[in-house]
Amino acid sequence: MPALPRRLAQPTPVVLAGTALWLVGVALFAATAPGGIEFWTCVAGFVLGLIGYGVFRWQRSASRRGSRGAWKGLSGLDG
Repeated sequence: MPALPRRLAQPTPVVLAGTALWLVGVALFAATAPGGIEFWTCVAGFVLGLIGYGVFRWQRSASRRGSRGAWKGLSGLDG
């Protein structure tokens, strides 16, 4: 099976777009239903998106450095 094209293998645009959508939800529900379950769900999604992206960046950096415990195959992404 052939490898995916490079632009389809890059997770960064997807992760950042998803996190941005959670932020849009935060703004929307802050204006319409502040303090409601929808607002707090969007806040949690946004925060978890930021944390997840931070972990991804940390692991990618470790992979580039050649750390033994790093995920394999990340160093070529988002050059």
